Amino acid sequence: MANYKAQLKKITTFIFDYDGVLTEGTIIMTEHGEALRISNIKDGYAMQLAVKKGYRIAIISGAKSKSMAHRLQALRITDVFLGIGNKLETFHKYLKDNGITPSEVLFMGDDIPDYQIMQEVGMPTCPSDAAEEIKELAAYISHVPGGKGCVRDVIEQVMKVQGKWMNDDAFTW
Repeated sequence: MANYKAQLKKITTFIFDYDGVLTEGTIIMTEHGEALRISNIKDGYAMQLAVKKGYRIAIISGAKSKSMAHRLQALRITDVFLGIGNKLETFHKYLKDNGITPSEVLFMGDDIPDYQIMQEVGMPTCPSDAAEEIKELAAYISHVPGGKGCVRDVIEQVMKVQGKWMNDDAFTW
């Protein structure tokens, strides 16, 4: 897509993978078997601001943990699909249930399980450290790697193009 910024004007919905997008993809295992992930506070701020501004945000991830669900709940993200084996099926159902067209969706994924969704959305994006197959499908590759602010990057770009970034209510949680 030559001019990806034109597509950003149409975005109403953000859908993100979790590991490798909202995290750098590293998992630390505790002695009790709990998988710990590190997330970026700037991604979190942008996500909660986007929700506040009326955008839909969904997470579709093959992974599932209580800590993931807790983090997303704290950010007021309610459309959360964790432990998903067939991401494309979940994606189609989510769009149908909410009356969303694929052209309205910005999706950010980083690896092969995200490939099919990226083929269908209006704005396929990925972090700078995504798998090569994913980069080939992306209309935009963030200059930022997964877990380091790539979600903030795409949300901020959409909101700036649509005139919704840095309004008065951006300063309150």
